[in-house]
Amino acid sequence: MSGRFRVGAALTWIVVLTAAGLIAANGAQADPRTAAVGDAELPVADQQLLQVQSQAQDLEDKLGSRAVGSYVDETGALVIAVTDLATAELIRQAGAIPRLVRFTADQLLAIQRELDHVAIGSGAGRVRSWFVDPRSGTVVVTVPSGARDALTKRFLRKAQANGDKVTIRRAPGVVTTTDGEFGLLGGYQVDKNTGYTCSLGFNARTTDGARIFLTAGHCTAGKPSFSRNGYILGTTRSSSFPGNDYGSVNVIEGWDQRGLVERWGATDVMIRGSADAMVGATLCKSGKSTGWTCGQIVARNVTVNYGNNRIVKGLFQHTACVEAGDSGGANMTGDYAQGITSGAALISGQCMDKHGQANESYSQPIGEALSASGASLVLG
Repeated sequence: MSGRFRVGAALTWIVVLTAAGLIAANGAQADPRTAAVGDAELPVADQQLLQVQSQAQDLEDKLGSRAVGSYVDETGALVIAVTDLATAELIRQAGAIPRLVRFTADQLLAIQRELDHVAIGSGAGRVRSWFVDPRSGTVVVTVPSGARDALTKRFLRKAQANGDKVTIRRAPGVVTTTDGEFGLLGGYQVDKNTGYTCSLGFNARTTDGARIFLTAGHCTAGKPSFSRNGYILGTTRSSSFPGNDYGSVNVIEGWDQRGLVERWGATDVMIRGSADAMVGATLCKSGKSTGWTCGQIVARNVTVNYGNNRIVKGLFQHTACVEAGDSGGANMTGDYAQGITSGAALISGQCMDKHGQANESYSQPIGEALSASGASLVLG
């Protein structure tokens, strides 16, 4: 969208950011195989990350609600938050590090669901986001500094009624979507026939053989058609926003889809497969406005309030810089697709790190977008 909500002289918004994404190139479709954990061709860091992610998923599946969540610490070790000593000992025996927290996953997820219900039903004011945080063992609610309107206060009262189970985090920002005003490798600029710009996320093929690319759902809302450099790309195939933030676009013949992501001045990144977001993992994103920027995943399963009753659930949060026009772009950890750029907090239209603050960016996990589209990635 083009709307922006101003807060004081220095604006901070959380934005849906489009990123370039469809790769026009020659050659046949990429080999549809997926790289396996331990593949000798992978960089050591990628192999280690995949092993940790696999271990985390396996342990969380076995522990169920006894696990509050997991993350990678500064040494690269897997940490799993739990509430009892017996489960902590099981985690040690499995080779991971337990972190004891006070509240169970069921307790914290119930609070997040309650806040989701409040936000969708009656609004969340200027509250930015909320998620279950395995580091603190609480539900972290982020609200802009200085937000004092009635809707924000009401939502915070609902959150604070849960006592120590909730942590209120004050930070600059208001949430809003941000299509670029202008306007196919992942990260390329794609232009909507409505006059706005987004970025392409990933090339994909559906089970029935359709050629598509994935981008943000707020980019495909209203089912626009897309072009690049004045040449038609195709029309919207599916769109989900709010609630989710993913969409797919049919790609007409003549565009050669490739499993690469634009790295803006450096060698393109080859896509080997997809991965689940892991708290603590490095993430880099490609988008038409800010190019290739990197940071760290700090939370997953985040609920974000983009204003005007546009609540999106299940995003992950990271610290890479994204700005208006980056929406829909490719998010990568090493050679693995993580997600599609959704939005961010901005100050005067810029990344927060340009104003001495930590970036706060949001992305739609790739797995959900692929599943909903009945598609698989075009690999490099």
